[in-house]
Amino acid sequence: MIFRTEFIRQSLELHLFFARIMKEHSFFLQVGFTQKDSNYIQQANNFRIEFDRLLADTISLSNGIVSPSVLESGEVITPFTLKAEMASAYFTGVNISTNLTKSEAGLMGGDGDALMIGNPMLEQRVFMLNQRAMGLINALAQFKTMILSGVISCRIFTNNYPLLIDHILREAKFYYQIVQRLQNHEEINLERDIYEQESFWNRIMAEHSKFIRGLLDPTEDELINTANNFGNEFDMLIRESKEAMDKTIPISKLTDDSLKATMEIAKFKAQGTQGLVECKIKSIMIPLLGDHTLREANHYLRLLKIFTNNI
Repeated sequence: MIFRTEFIRQSLELHLFFARIMKEHSFFLQVGFTQKDSNYIQQANNFRIEFDRLLADTISLSNGIVSPSVLESGEVITPFTLKAEMASAYFTGVNISTNLTKSEAGLMGGDGDALMIGNPMLEQRVFMLNQRAMGLINALAQFKTMILSGVISCRIFTNNYPLLIDHILREAKFYYQIVQRLQNHEEINLERDIYEQESFWNRIMAEHSKFIRGLLDPTEDELINTANNFGNEFDMLIRESKEAMDKTIPISKLTDDSLKATMEIAKFKAQGTQGLVECKIKSIMIPLLGDHTLREANHYLRLLKIFTNNI
């Protein structure tokens, strides 16, 4: 059973990362539909606004409580997030709440123990925040499932790849699972967590590489080749994950290989996001998608460094 202070801290850190991811998933869905599906555009917009509210409430509870390592990791915001949001709002006409990004930039990290002990209502507020998050995540997952089914059966058209919709559906389910464990105050099983997280995020990194490859202009040969190589490298790591689970290779080898590959893809994504924001890369990728994939790589990097220190 996790301690009260860790329950609060881990919950808030999780939502700072994943609530933003979910609101951006909603945005990507929203701008991918045609005008024929204006009802789906509105539903996606409503989800985006609700996750904006969840993130705003998380930010209001987080100052001085969340770990400095989380705020410094680049998983909450990156140096490109604000400009990527502004550019994406300009291109789409969607009113993206950049005030949330500005608020997150002002968050201070700390051990927060005194604040948590001195505020006995905080645990209850975080518990209710988690409950609200679970309801929202579940509803968004159902929406994504419906859209994916419609796209595969050719009843719905979207500019988003079917694999991308499946990809963001898996992320929603993963988020829900972690919140549920926190609500149950489950003790973290580090070995199980390492296997699950590395298997999950290596697949996510592989798919990011393939999305990037497919959204670049056909003339961007060098970037396409680099993205393709990353896709192949993370596909290999997915196979390594299975070998580690079968105990045919040590988990430490998988973690080390994953760390090296993720460090490199994070650099690639940072350069790519900067190129999109500065209009130096030809593609059909919205700038916020580049920043989104960078934050996920940064999140995974932080986890891998924790795993490396605990193996």
